[in-house]
Amino acid sequence: MSASKVMLKLDTLFTKYLLTTNVVTCGALLGIGDALVQGMNIAMTKDKKENFDYARTGRMIVIGLSLGPFNHYWYALLDKVIKGNSGKAVLHKILSDQFIAGPFFCSTFLCGLSFLEGKGMEGAIQEWKDKFLGIYFVDWMFWPAAQFVNFKFVPGKFRVAYVSTATLIWNSFLSYAKHRHVSPTEEDFR
Repeated sequence: MSASKVMLKLDTLFTKYLLTTNVVTCGALLGIGDALVQGMNIAMTKDKKENFDYARTGRMIVIGLSLGPFNHYWYALLDKVIKGNSGKAVLHKILSDQFIAGPFFCSTFLCGLSFLEGKGMEGAIQEWKDKFLGIYFVDWMFWPAAQFVNFKFVPGKFRVAYVSTATLIWNSFLSYAKHRHVSPTEEDFR
């Protein structure tokens, strides 16, 4: 297939099927991020007794698919309410993203996975208490810079794809933070 045909197919995905493309991309990249972390953990395990947990990756994909519509509509809303890519507009979009979408995404991620793991409401609340602040702290270190590029330079129809790509790095961290036995603290990042 020629490069022009590939570009035409991609353009169709990002225009005619944008919601579906964004949802599938979000789910797939959460799964890929988890698979990368599991692969690294298995490679670093000296006794090699750790096996790949396909169910865990499946749960990550389900959470990604469930968060995809929020991401799709969130970026459309931001572009509608805060117009342009001036410095002031970009700053307002970043702050809105950090104060609204960030806590929602992190909370839904942690609690949703807890429910999918069968931990129930009490387990979800405990997971949130144990891990939310550490994850949200790192969120503030990673996302403002990534979102500056997004809001300043990326066309609206490619926002979720760009964010999903940046999210591959973020998802690897989320998978690590979610599945490690001790919650990350500010001390871990100094």
